[in-house]
Amino acid sequence: MLELYQRALRSRLFLGSARYPSPAVLAEAVRAARVEVVTVSLRRESSGERAGQGFWALIRDLGVQVLPNTAGCHSVKEAVTTAHMAREVFATPWIKLEVIGEDDTLQPDVFGLTEAARILCAEGFQVFPYTTEDLVVAERLLQAGCRVLMPWGAPIGSGRGLNNLFGLKALRAHFPEVPLIIDAGIGVPSHAAQALELGFDAVLINTAVAQARDPVAMAGAFALAVEAGYAARTAGPIEARDLAQPSTPVLGSAFRA
Repeated sequence: MLELYQRALRSRLFLGSARYPSPAVLAEAVRAARVEVVTVSLRRESSGERAGQGFWALIRDLGVQVLPNTAGCHSVKEAVTTAHMAREVFATPWIKLEVIGEDDTLQPDVFGLTEAARILCAEGFQVFPYTTEDLVVAERLLQAGCRVLMPWGAPIGSGRGLNNLFGLKALRAHFPEVPLIIDAGIGVPSHAAQALELGFDAVLINTAVAQARDPVAMAGAFALAVEAGYAARTAGPIEARDLAQPSTPVLGSAFRA
């Protein structure tokens, strides 16, 4: 079980709710992925009163934990204000905190992120910060009150997988007890499996499912990949070697003179 802010989860796959071909496809993808947490943008919910109400009703009917996010926010004030609105709309203290600092890569503004996290944690929010793999930033976020970190694998929507393996491995090793969820950049199920094999606790997927040719089938594939990656990690994989090692020992085997 994965425990996040005193909530126990069976699934280690989180699913985003944006950019699906239709609400019906989103609902089928959520069911196929067997997820318990779905991220929701307040901007999508508020884009139109009737459409927003219908979307929120769909999410409620799925019976999942909603993780509102501050997607598209570029300042501390904007992110904090959006978080407050999300808590009112979705009736949850959970918030995925995004403060974007660069438009081309959508890289987090880590300075604004830590300040917004400090404010929101002090106000009772349970913050899931979208961050980089930087160890110093991670330490500052934990000091601010965050109990979960969401480092990026690669830029949002890029599908490039885990760009900085060294940095991500260092982050995992440096904070062995902190739940770490890979957020952004995952493109195919093998990327998700790799993240779990490296010891990360979960992955959040949106674009790779929503924009797939068959989002429902892809959601199911990611569910299997996450389960396989976690099972492989707990089974204890062998260490990589530079030289070959025979799988069948030579000592004691039959031979002809």
